[in-house]
Amino acid sequence: MLRTTQFENVRLLTLDDPARRNPLSPELVRALLAALDQAEREEGVRALVLTGAGPAFSAGADLEFLRQVTSASAEANYAHAQELMRLFHRLYTFPKPTLAAVNGPAVAGGAGLASACDLVLMSEGASLGYTEVRIGFVAALVGVILVRAVGEKHARELLLTGRMVSAQEAYRMGLVNRVVPAEELLGEALALARTMAANAPSSLRLTKELLAALPGMGLEEGFRLAALANAWVRGTGDLAEGIAAFFEKRPPRF
Repeated sequence: MLRTTQFENVRLLTLDDPARRNPLSPELVRALLAALDQAEREEGVRALVLTGAGPAFSAGADLEFLRQVTSASAEANYAHAQELMRLFHRLYTFPKPTLAAVNGPAVAGGAGLASACDLVLMSEGASLGYTEVRIGFVAALVGVILVRAVGEKHARELLLTGRMVSAQEAYRMGLVNRVVPAEELLGEALALARTMAANAPSSLRLTKELLAALPGMGLEEGFRLAALANAWVRGTGDLAEGIAAFFEKRPPRF
């Protein structure tokens, strides 16, 4: 269901149910949450890459779950929604860099999973769509992230039409950072993750906290938070090492 592979200081998480197109089942949601907790604890993990096994990234909701959702109790549905909310929030605010390598269709919750990562790479033949409205669902949790990622107009188009978009169109909208040939996707994703992982952990963590907080702040409040962050980071060991390495003309040892 979830396969873990280590490449130096980058951990690759592979959604591993290719026969069913890697659905975002309740079991997978729990497995991803556990994997994120473990990756945060391990100092040897400095960045995460998320991808799918087989021809799809993730087809979204599990079909068995969809059959049961309308007959489940309000309490059960709310518990499931909360667990999915925890996953998206956890991934979006994860203190280490995250990257989605979208190798095929990323649909509904699967598209949301990719969008919650810091960076998104897509293979040239991949597609992505927030298709919930086409079956009477609402991309509510995903919408929180999507509006931040692409702005209101693009978010409205994607959420109200429910259409799938190509990798090239997703790039033009700002949904993804790079579009690469399929055979180069994983290699480029790992290389980019290594680039991020080489930076100071405390700087990465604080930068991600700022990026999460600033969109909801006014100008003055944002600058005050930025000034506090600027002052706080000056007392870290990472900055001391970075400055020493700069003057000694050597790579820093973070």
